[in-house]
Amino acid sequence: MQRDLQRDLGVRVGFASETGRRDANEDYVAACLGRPGMVHREVVAAVADGVGGHKGGREAAEIAVRSFIDAYYSLPETLGVRRRAARALEAANSWIFGQGRVDTARSGMACAFSAVILSRRQCHVIHIGDTRAYRLSDGRLERLTQDHIAGRGDLAHLLSRAIGLEEFARFDYASVGLRQHDRLLICSDGVHGALGDSRLKQLLEERTPPDDAARSIVETALAAGSSDNSTALVLDVVDLPPADRDELTHAIATLPILDLPEAGDTVDDFSLGDVLSDGRYSRLFRAVDKRAGREVVLKFPHPRVASEGSYRLAFVREAWVAARVRSLWIGEIIEVPAERQTRLYSAMPLYEGETLEQRLGRAPRLSLTEGIAIATKLVRAVTALHRAGIIHRDIKPDNVILLKDGGLRLVDLGVARVPLLEDFPAEDIPGTASYMAPELFGGKAGDEASDLFALGVTVYRMFTQNYPFGEIEPFSRPRFGKPAPLSRYRPDLPAWLDAVIGKALSADPAQRFGDAIEFAHELENGATWAGPAVPVRKSLHDRDPVTFWKVLCALLALIIVVLLARH
Repeated sequence: MQRDLQRDLGVRVGFASETGRRDANEDYVAACLGRPGMVHREVVAAVADGVGGHKGGREAAEIAVRSFIDAYYSLPETLGVRRRAARALEAANSWIFGQGRVDTARSGMACAFSAVILSRRQCHVIHIGDTRAYRLSDGRLERLTQDHIAGRGDLAHLLSRAIGLEEFARFDYASVGLRQHDRLLICSDGVHGALGDSRLKQLLEERTPPDDAARSIVETALAAGSSDNSTALVLDVVDLPPADRDELTHAIATLPILDLPEAGDTVDDFSLGDVLSDGRYSRLFRAVDKRAGREVVLKFPHPRVASEGSYRLAFVREAWVAARVRSLWIGEIIEVPAERQTRLYSAMPLYEGETLEQRLGRAPRLSLTEGIAIATKLVRAVTALHRAGIIHRDIKPDNVILLKDGGLRLVDLGVARVPLLEDFPAEDIPGTASYMAPELFGGKAGDEASDLFALGVTVYRMFTQNYPFGEIEPFSRPRFGKPAPLSRYRPDLPAWLDAVIGKALSADPAQRFGDAIEFAHELENGATWAGPAVPVRKSLHDRDPVTFWKVLCALLALIIVVLLARH
């Protein structure tokens, strides 16, 4: 299934709040999952804890949360998240502080406050007081806020900062990158004061729905002896919008290209195992993600082979495509948090299976049925890319993984031609020479037609284990004539297959298939319109060239003897 290119931020939220041993609940919690008419969906969630012992604590908490959310969404998006959040909180503080000054019944009204704002792929936190915000990501619980308290021990409940406490609120702001499946928690001190961070982590890791998780956290806090109001809000990040070009380029530009690691090394809590591939441009390792407890593949660039700019372009491309195309046929990229990654590499799932190149290197050779099934899946993978406006530019058996369950993944999108992304410099134009279409040798950048040519070469090799135009050396300028017929290597294959592959291999791009879907249709239905296959009788030269030349030499020798005898 192709991922919706316009997908947006997806979240699930739940909360719970209990009075506990207090006479009244002075906490307030709310969340808004977005407003109509916004360019990008933004989610705002907040918890406030009214200062106990003062009149108006509950009122301060409710006003702070409600007015903050309303004011934030009413401000223009062009101001940015931080400025909008600051203005919204300053307005709430000004009103609450003013009410405490003019109304003696509300003197001292104040509240602690923590809010998270999810915008695109970032979590923004604005905070004051002793409420807290946490993020559970990649198996780790991170506290996103700092308590603002004036004392310790018995005085630990005294706040040094709060909304309404001062004329100008001294709030904290922070921003962290989001990952799919992150879980956020905002809670009052009635929760975190009774439960340590390790216990909160255990409860969040149970991965129950947000409502159930929030309720469980509050009930556990009360059971642990909390004497205060207890409130928890849990927010799950279900989906994220794709990173845009600038975000990817900026993130990757800061990562150094270091010397290649070796098997047995540990990089960013990835334990490197066997080397799976060591090519001209990159080295691939089987690895274990110690944090997530799963096997992955890590790809590191070879230093000093291509320009550094080209390397970074390749990694931007892979991340960009992975964020936009979700398909059963396309390899995935695992997003590594920016705060974890210290050097340039990419992480991928470990697919159980073998490359198509490995399959071609062992017996038995592919049957017609097996080959057509693989070719059809591969064409579907290319179709998924082309529908997203992406040109692969390096389709070959090494980049096709045949899964044990019968599936297929097309991988290595680092040289893909991608809309809106800068292309490689002329000296680094990508591709593998034996699979490149004629027009690419003339300096063209590559399009759907050139991908179809590479598909044709790949399918030809699948059935014959030979290249249709011979193996082409890099930097050469080959001539493209008519490829040798399949029957030269496989007399058991039907003529219709030769015609279908031959069309994909046309030297003139205009003579190839209109798109990958047409190619797939011909592969799937060729036998239907071609009728019963007629066995092709191979010549002695094709069947047994050694015997052919022996017989020919014997005949020539006999002719020479006869001619000599006559003289």
